[in-house]
Amino acid sequence: MGELPLDINIQEPRWDQSTFLGRARHFFTVTDPRNLLLSGAQLEASRNIVQNYRAGVIMPGLTEDQLWRAKYVYDSAFHPDTGEKVVLIGRMSAQVPMNMTITGCMLIFYRKTPTVVFWQWLNQSFNAVVNYSNRSGDAPITVGQLGTAYVSATTGAVATALGLKSLTKHLPPLVGRFVPFAAVAAANCINIPLMRQRELQVGIPVTNEQGQRLGYSVAAAKQGIFQVVISRICMAIPAMGEAGVAPWGMGGPKRRDAIIQGVLVFATPLCCALFPQRSSIHVNRLEPELRAQIQEQNPSIEAVYYNKGL
Repeated sequence: MGELPLDINIQEPRWDQSTFLGRARHFFTVTDPRNLLLSGAQLEASRNIVQNYRAGVIMPGLTEDQLWRAKYVYDSAFHPDTGEKVVLIGRMSAQVPMNMTITGCMLIFYRKTPTVVFWQWLNQSFNAVVNYSNRSGDAPITVGQLGTAYVSATTGAVATALGLKSLTKHLPPLVGRFVPFAAVAAANCINIPLMRQRELQVGIPVTNEQGQRLGYSVAAAKQGIFQVVISRICMAIPAMGEAGVAPWGMGGPKRRDAIIQGVLVFATPLCCALFPQRSSIHVNRLEPELRAQIQEQNPSIEAVYYNKGL
C-alpha cells in the first residue's frame, strides 16, 4: 500500500453537497450522538491528523477512511471558523439526546404556567448555547454582548410561549398540545437572530470558490440565519406533530417517547441538510461597497461563499 496522497480535499465534506442526499449523509455523520462519547484525547488525535494533513504531513499508515473519520470527528467538536472546541451540549451531536429529553418534558408539562416557564426557559437556554456555539464567522463577542443576547433571547421566547398558552384556555385539549411547537417555532425566530446578532452587526466572512476570504457581509449573515431558522423549525415539526396527534391510549407515554426519539434521530440531520453548510450568495446581493471591491479585484466572480452556521 502506497502513502496517502495529499490531494484529498478535506476542506469540503466527503459527499456531494449539491444534492440533498449528499448533504444528508454528511449531517448524519456530524450529528451522530456517538461522537459525544469520544474522549478529549481522541478529539485531539483527530485534530492533529487533520491539521497535519492540511500542512502536508501524513501520519505513517494512515488510510483514506481513517482520514475522513478524523475529519468528521474534528468537525463534530471544533468550530469551523475559530477552531475552538465547542462545549459538549453545544455540539450538533448533542441535538438528539438533549432535544429528546427537553421535548418530552415540554409535551408532558404544558398545562401549568410555572412548568411551561421552566421548560421553555431551559429549552431556550439550551438553544442559546447551540446557536452561539454554531454561529458563523470569527468576529469576537464580549461577555456583556453575549449576556444581553442570552437574556433577550430567552425572555422573548418564554414570553411568546406564555402568550400562546393563554390563547388556548378555551380551546380543545388537542390544540393545547400544539402550543409547545408553536412556541418553539416562534422562539427560534427570536433566539437565533438575537444570539447571532453580532453577525448582523459586522457581517460574516465571504470567500471565493477556492476559500480565499474576500470580506465581511451582513447580507450573507441574514441569508444564513434565515436558513438556520427554517431548518430548526422543521426539526421540531415531526416530533411535536407526532406527539400532539398520536393516540395516547395506544402504548402510552413509552410509545410516545419511542416515537419522539426515532423521529429526532432522522429529523435533525435531514433538516440540517435542507441547505448546504457552505452556502452561496450572488455578488449582486452583497453590500454596495463589498460588491464594488469584489468586482474590481475579481470581475469574473458571480457568487461568493460563506459558512451559514447550524
